[in-house]
Amino acid sequence: MPQILSPYLLALVVAWLAAHVVKYFIAVSRGKQLDFTHQLFISGGMPSSHAATSVAVWMVILLKDGPGSGLFGLATLFVLIVTYDAVKVRRSSGEQGEALTQLIRSLKSDIRLPRTARGHTPFEVLIGSIFGALIGIIVFLATR
Repeated sequence: MPQILSPYLLALVVAWLAAHVVKYFIAVSRGKQLDFTHQLFISGGMPSSHAATSVAVWMVILLKDGPGSGLFGLATLFVLIVTYDAVKVRRSSGEQGEALTQLIRSLKSDIRLPRTARGHTPFEVLIGSIFGALIGIIVFLATR
């Protein structure tokens, strides 16, 4: 019987949705008032949806195509770039954005405040990666 939905895409969608649902409940438990639609597209926070989605697809590729496949090599490169970017590049630019916001406010300037996205801590990326790996395994087993 042919598969209706690609397990690769299914892993991506499930991991993305699940990570953002977890983020929503963490935010609510911390007393934040957020609408769920906004929460689906928020950047940063626990767990990293960037790590969860990329690792979920990576795991399906590992289990379905094997560690010797070219696709697995490419997916590994992609996961490394995504997680490095989440922790280093986006985190750094977010910290710079927060510093600029504080400077603009302290100077009482008319400059429009920049939108800041704080990126992820290494722990948020680690938890997102573990979360994604588990989702990848579940999707692989469910679509065999």
